[in-house]
Amino acid sequence: MSGQRPALKTGSSPKSRFQVDPVAEAASAASGERTTPADGSTGSKAPGTAAEESKGRFRVVGFLDPGGLGSAMDIGAPPDVSHNGDTVKSDSVSLHSTGTGQTHISDSHSNTYYMRTFGHNTIDAVPNIDFYRQTAAPFGEKLTRPSLSELHDELDKEPFEEGLANGEEPSAAEEAAAIAAKEAKGGSVKFGWVKGVLIRCMLNIWGVMLFIRMSWIVGQAGIGLTIAIIAMATVVTTITGLSTSAIATNGFVRGGGAYYLISRSLGPEFGGSIGLIFAFANAVAVAMYVVGFAETVVELLNDVDALMTDELNDIRIVGTLTVILLLGISVAGMEWEAKAQIVLLVILLGAIVNYFIGTFLPMESKEPKGFFGYSSAILLENLGPDFREDETFFSVFAIFFPAATGILAGANISGDLTDPQSAIPKGTLLAIVITGLTYVAVTISTGACIVRDATGDHNDTVSDTVNCTDAACTLGYDFSICKEGGCQYGLMNDFQVMSLVSGFGPLITAGIFSATLSSALASLVSAPKVFQALCKDDIYPGLGMFAKGYGKNNEPLRGYVLTFCIGLAFILIAELNIIAPIISNFFLASYALINFSVFHASLANSPGWRPSFKYYNKWVSLAGAVLCCVVMFVINWWAALVTLLIVLALYIYVSYKKPDVNWGSSTQALIYNQALTHCLHLTGVEDHVKNFRPQCLVMTGYPNSRPALIHLVHSFTKNIGLMACGHVRTVSRRPNFKELSQDHARCQRWLHKKSIKAFYCPVFSDNLRHGAQVLLQATGLGRLKPNTLVMGFKNNWSDGEMRDVEIYVNIIHDAFDLQYGVVILRLQDGLDISHIQGQDELLSPHEKPAGGRDVVVTVSLAKDSDSDSCPSKTTSNQSSPLIMRETKSPLSLTDQRLLETSQQFKKKQGKGTIDVWWLFDDGGLTLLIPYLLTNKKKWGDCRIRVFIGGKINRIDHDRRVMATLLSRFRIDFSDINVLGDINTKPKKHNKLSFKELIEPYRLKEDDMEQEAAERLKAQEPWRITDNELELYKAKSNRQIRLNELLQDHSSTAKLIVMSMPLARKGTVSSALYMCWLETLSKDLPPLLLVRGNHQSVLTFYS
Repeated sequence: MSGQRPALKTGSSPKSRFQVDPVAEAASAASGERTTPADGSTGSKAPGTAAEESKGRFRVVGFLDPGGLGSAMDIGAPPDVSHNGDTVKSDSVSLHSTGTGQTHISDSHSNTYYMRTFGHNTIDAVPNIDFYRQTAAPFGEKLTRPSLSELHDELDKEPFEEGLANGEEPSAAEEAAAIAAKEAKGGSVKFGWVKGVLIRCMLNIWGVMLFIRMSWIVGQAGIGLTIAIIAMATVVTTITGLSTSAIATNGFVRGGGAYYLISRSLGPEFGGSIGLIFAFANAVAVAMYVVGFAETVVELLNDVDALMTDELNDIRIVGTLTVILLLGISVAGMEWEAKAQIVLLVILLGAIVNYFIGTFLPMESKEPKGFFGYSSAILLENLGPDFREDETFFSVFAIFFPAATGILAGANISGDLTDPQSAIPKGTLLAIVITGLTYVAVTISTGACIVRDATGDHNDTVSDTVNCTDAACTLGYDFSICKEGGCQYGLMNDFQVMSLVSGFGPLITAGIFSATLSSALASLVSAPKVFQALCKDDIYPGLGMFAKGYGKNNEPLRGYVLTFCIGLAFILIAELNIIAPIISNFFLASYALINFSVFHASLANSPGWRPSFKYYNKWVSLAGAVLCCVVMFVINWWAALVTLLIVLALYIYVSYKKPDVNWGSSTQALIYNQALTHCLHLTGVEDHVKNFRPQCLVMTGYPNSRPALIHLVHSFTKNIGLMACGHVRTVSRRPNFKELSQDHARCQRWLHKKSIKAFYCPVFSDNLRHGAQVLLQATGLGRLKPNTLVMGFKNNWSDGEMRDVEIYVNIIHDAFDLQYGVVILRLQDGLDISHIQGQDELLSPHEKPAGGRDVVVTVSLAKDSDSDSCPSKTTSNQSSPLIMRETKSPLSLTDQRLLETSQQFKKKQGKGTIDVWWLFDDGGLTLLIPYLLTNKKKWGDCRIRVFIGGKINRIDHDRRVMATLLSRFRIDFSDINVLGDINTKPKKHNKLSFKELIEPYRLKEDDMEQEAAERLKAQEPWRITDNELELYKAKSNRQIRLNELLQDHSSTAKLIVMSMPLARKGTVSSALYMCWLETLSKDLPPLLLVRGNHQSVLTFYS
């Protein structure tokens, strides 16, 4: 970028570009760095000055004075220009962001924040991973690339800081502070994929089922079907593991395990419901595993006759002591818990190896109990099923499946993993493979070594070789007596048969202890971690206290205590036969939603869904979700129903509460896809009169400026048609993007808070009419475009400038030119409440000043005015209603009445009438709007009265014709009034009032020369000529007469809907048209002037 440029002319040139003083960094100022002013002299800046200037991005100094360059000590050179005779030498300057929202300009030769780009110094930054982080940069500050404003805006414009959108992840400052705090304490404990995921998953999957139920399952289902059962369970867990891997590798994973994965994929509704039941299931699983351990201990005590009280109470005592010990290990920290898990794994592996060694060491003493070592006869006999006691394939599968769960044990502590994206896929999938192979190996070995039934009696040797056909017969034993029942040994009868087979029996007991305690410990850690993540997101109110973490690892101590209390409560119940299937169903519901998350994200086809783990398929994931649901019902149908009902109830609750979070879920992506698809489908369909809907562009200004207008229009567009709140802003300085986006977000938030289904559509324009033309032509998408313009009546038109009236009337003309219908609402007290302090504001709660008062600096917008797009008041001097002014003065009676009337359409309307004055056929819009209103609950007690014009001698005929038409339209009405006296001359005093009203706006060309009259008309086109007044005398009298009839017939109506008079473009002046509207609508209840675009909006054809 360096090089020679033409010199700036300083002597004879007019005002040159403004100059900007480069702001020196405090560090360079402190080291004595000097700056060169425009005149070439050298001045030294004081450190304090530099430090003060460094608070801003750069300082606008002013315009160059052609005659004052010699004394321009205060005028700095432009940031990229320094004077050198007649040439200008480029000297680059770069911006950098401090991470605190401030941006400074500094000499890029001494600043290393941005890299030199392609060998040149420039503010633009090259691609950098740190720009995409939501956490702090390695040296403690969050790096941000220069914003578009910093690169593009004029130099005198203050660039704005970028911020995270609402509901995104924790701020960089918070993350940086957290990381700094952890480093100060010596660093948090993080685990790799082996210690953090593989070991944890294997321990959780290898449960007590391995030692005390696998042999029984083999006896019931046989080797073949048992392998099929293991394969089915492994298919479910493998698909879920693949889905978990896909989600875990689609971006950085924080703590929260299954809850985090589901909530960030499917949104808070699914995540919040599953997170709560998943945490609860883990808490109750602690009790289930501890009770399994306690039962084994009590059995041992019973064998040696050492019970403390009775079996049930001993289970409670042992269970309570055990869960207290486990709580102590957990609270001691993740490092201690991980060490305990390794010890338990070693014991468990020792027990498994001990069993397999025992299978190769047959002993004669064990043969009467059914263990003969590997035998082909036993293998063939145990190959097929032998279901007893009403057991079936699915009932046996239901008993086995909980042994396959536990695959999320590693994912549940995702926040404590060094690299969750790598650790979760490797650890989870490898754990599934290892444990699956272990189960298959145990199945084959038990099926090949042990017979189904044995008496345990050494004397039951073979005596009758003819009748004895079992495998045991070939090995010298006759257990045929067992067919009558009563045997205590063999696969079918002895749950402790693996202890019998093993080389050292007590090690199997130790393995059972290890399996139960490791699973209990994993659940005791998982539940608080998941619950803490759920509470941090503030999905459910009142649970925030459990979000707090302690210590360098952010341990959820309060969650541990809660989990301990839940576990202890279920341990004391000691009846887990009912709750166990519900727990399995809770886990399966989580698996189903993880699989569905992958399918949903793939289906939404969002560009943000690009997991680095590629071995997944959306249809396989969908099949996995369906399989999980099927397995839920196979295990226990009523427990599955209970689970689904709980998930549904929590889903409905979270959907109703609508938490203020934005996680970029696949639900949002799919909604976008569907909306886009439906919009495109609609564009290919021609409009039909039966499907006509009033789609309204409502010129509201800021939405809270004219609540009456919004509430009324919303009454007949809610769930029926489009409503867009148009706002034309005429400003001399266009705000930057941040101000625009904040304004837009506030306005949309206000509409959402008031449950108004509408879009806020602001535009910037030089004047109101041009802005309205933009809105009329550009608002909407495809078929979702407005067809009706709704405005407020300009009550103060006669007090302001007539130029504003000309613009107002021309907007109506423009709408008709674009084939829009036009609706104008008039309330006698007015619509605009933006000048009143204390009304509904657009400030969000966290933007309100502290102290409870709505105190914000009042901004006068005399030159920089935000013009209201519905000009019911002058826009030359106005304050933005986004900013409230401090006041304690009571409201005037006028303002109080205005505030009351502004809320009148918000409340339910009592019994009354909506009077429809359908004087001219505009296609039926004048009739359709009141019909839609009466269909709403607020207006349901009101009845429609129809008024039409007619002749005195045909009143009955006209009434019958209209009644027939309304009945064909299927529109209920209470009365039809035919007005035969519309053309009667109005009262004299009303004619006089009209004459006084138009007097100030008359051209009075007869009293001046023709040339002067033409010149004045050209300058002020709104003037009423005498010719025009005479030409439209009958129409003027009709408006006066109609007002008299309105006051006679409709003075007590809740709402009057009336055909709006038209003004021919180029013939009727703006002033005369406004006089007509003023005369017609004055001193009446709320009045809607309606004129459709003369295309039929009603039909009586089916």
